[in-house]
Amino acid sequence: MNELNLILLGPPGAGKGTQAARLREDFDLRYIATGDLLREHRANETDLGLRAARYMASGQLVPDELVTAMIIEEIEQASDGFLLDGFPRTVAQADALDAELDQRGHPLDAVLLIDVPDEELVERISGRRVCPDGHVYHVKYDPPAKVGICDRDGKPLIQRDDDKPETVRNRLRVYHEQTEPLVERYGAKGLLRPVDGTLSPDEVYEQLRGALAESGTEQRA
Repeated sequence: MNELNLILLGPPGAGKGTQAARLREDFDLRYIATGDLLREHRANETDLGLRAARYMASGQLVPDELVTAMIIEEIEQASDGFLLDGFPRTVAQADALDAELDQRGHPLDAVLLIDVPDEELVERISGRRVCPDGHVYHVKYDPPAKVGICDRDGKPLIQRDDDKPETVRNRLRVYHEQTEPLVERYGAKGLLRPVDGTLSPDEVYEQLRGALAESGTEQRA
């Protein structure tokens, strides 16, 4: 049974987390999320984690070579394949990743892109409301019975700073500047598999499965 090596791309709010959970379960992939990986290395005080923590403590970005080393360490333990989420974010990171994968004989099979227009993403994210206990609602798609009040515990709902429209638009700007060039890069390599992220989660997943089947990479689930 061949390994299946995938990257999941998409802007903030596109639903990558939802689709990643289904892909990793159905294909038995090692799920590698950059944020989780950095936190794990810091908590375990690994050499890479301690080095990364010095940058994070001073408000600096963790250098690409450190993040790439963490990613490759995980990939080397992924006997049945991997799903990368949150990496690469830039062309430089993609170049470094390609070099390491080629050296180790773990070529990419596909890069899955969940595509959603900016205005819908702003509506999705800025419409979120949460209570202090972490229950999540959406003013349009999943509103509480009483405006501004959690159905489960009666506590007030708030909009997090990260979910405010101006913050969301800034996050999207960074995505377009830094990460969107990867779409053209992987497209030129014949690896890109775009799907319509405006559909329901089930429909998006069916598209992802279909994209893998059409490219001859879906052989395992």
